[in-house]
Amino acid sequence: MNATRNLAAFAALNGALAVLIGAFAAHGAGPQVKTLLTTGGHYQMVHAVLALVCAVWPGRDRLVVLAGWLSAVGGLVFCLALSAVALLSLTAMGAIAPIGGLLMIAAWLLLFIAALRSQSTPA
Repeated sequence: MNATRNLAAFAALNGALAVLIGAFAAHGAGPQVKTLLTTGGHYQMVHAVLALVCAVWPGRDRLVVLAGWLSAVGGLVFCLALSAVALLSLTAMGAIAPIGGLLMIAAWLLLFIAALRSQSTPA
């Protein structure tokens, strides 16, 4: 499998996990953990979709593929950290969530750069 197929597969698994966490937050979680799970699942889903967009981005730009991986890994790290705080009371994992957030921000910035760069090159 090539890098973009691996990215698409990883993004799809992230999307499935985000739905699972969201469903648990809506139907099985107590009120004290619902907000953390909902927030984590939401960010994970948005960034799974971003990773899929990057996987099918025309031109196979290396910056876009990197943005996709940062997006998918960042969303997963962020969501799992919030889930660990919510479900396992591992409050130390709250310090890990910002790492996922930084990865997600970096993904968006790389995609921004790649989009500007692709506009400046002749078609």
